[in-house]
Amino acid sequence: MAQYMLIMRGTDESNAAMMANIDELMAATRLFIEETAKAGVYVAAEGLDDPDQGVVVHFGDEAPVVTDGPYGETKELFGGYFLLDVASKQEAVEWAKRVPAVAGSKIEIRRVPGENEVPQDSGKFVKEGALRESSGQI
Repeated sequence: MAQYMLIMRGTDESNAAMMANIDELMAATRLFIEETAKAGVYVAAEGLDDPDQGVVVHFGDEAPVVTDGPYGETKELFGGYFLLDVASKQEAVEWAKRVPAVAGSKIEIRRVPGENEVPQDSGKFVKEGALRESSGQI
């Protein structure tokens, strides 16, 4: 099993269409989440606030610069995600095809590398489990 993130991406137009049908889409999304939970693949799912409510921290040669969001000139925005634990990328694709969405939306699918795939002993990474334990999250 591997975790895959299904990243919801939309345009201004598809986001407007989504808001016009928000009650219907939210009900369909709740059903989708219930289906993934019953199938034993659900890990997490969250939507995000409107992009104009966010900020962006830009890193360059000087100190980081904070600007109002979303990203300057962009054609697609990240609107939320589903995190599923499935057997393969193809299974993630099959679940993504079932996500309630409006025309113009996209789902980007990205695998989340397992802890054993990250060079934990390189000095550049701290084991997430140890960090969570020290912060009281587990």
